Amino acid sequence: MCPCGCVGKRKKGSYLRKTLNGGAGLLRQVMFSDDTARQDGLLQRIDPRVKFLSVIVLLVAAGLARNIATLVAVYAVTLALAAASRLPVGFFVKRVWLFVPIFTGIMVLPATLSVVTHGDVVLTLWHWHGRAEGFTSQGLTSAGLIVSRVAVSISLVVLLTLTTPWVRLLAALRSVGVPRIFILIIGMAYRYIFLLLNTVTDMYQARTSRTIGAAKHDGGARAFLGASGGALFGKANQLSEEVHQAMTARGYRGDAKTLQSFRLRGLDIAAALCCAALAAAILIGDHVLGS
Repeated sequence: MCPCGCVGKRKKGSYLRKTLNGGAGLLRQVMFSDDTARQDGLLQRIDPRVKFLSVIVLLVAAGLARNIATLVAVYAVTLALAAASRLPVGFFVKRVWLFVPIFTGIMVLPATLSVVTHGDVVLTLWHWHGRAEGFTSQGLTSAGLIVSRVAVSISLVVLLTLTTPWVRLLAALRSVGVPRIFILIIGMAYRYIFLLLNTVTDMYQARTSRTIGAAKHDGGARAFLGASGGALFGKANQLSEEVHQAMTARGYRGDAKTLQSFRLRGLDIAAALCCAALAAAILIGDHVLGS
């Protein structure tokens, strides 16, 4: 097409290329997360076990909150913690709000209508038999409560994952009593995602480097995609056996190990006390606002 977009024919984009580009973006995000987890921030200096248990306590407190103002205050605290941990606040906000809370808002949107949630209509959309129908204050309040609760919950989890290296997080989960098979599954899955994504990228580059002319979206392309999927499953099966044998030969028994042992310090105890005080403040403040 010409620059103005009025002459020519727009080429159809390759969905496979878009998928691989998205996977490459995921790899960049993971590498960035590893870099932020090694920075000298506030949360990075706290014991992973304390952070994990603190997040669980705050998630329960946020789940019990019934006022939007309380959840907004908690979300402000998460932003302050992100800034104190030297995380880019813009990146943190986009990572929290770009997917799940927006999707949650779309899902709860029908509940804001008077045909679903009866109440006082604040914005009339249509009339039915002489009765105003539209958004109700009760429905909007309920939807805002759900969206804010999801946003706070995701913010807490993102803070934990961005400020804790993956290996130390797995070791912390194992030390607090998470079953060994669960740690084994998520640890292997985490590694296999990026390994298989890199394999798919190499297969696609090998295909395109031997293709003359523009790519065609025909039966041959679909056959290549199916054959690549079958080959990928075969490689994954063979690689899983080899990796498991190599790990067991080196003494792996399902427990996540780190070179640095966990040891509680004064900062960790202070963080645990602050978390307990924050959870109590959330519950008390929410009860005061509700009454």
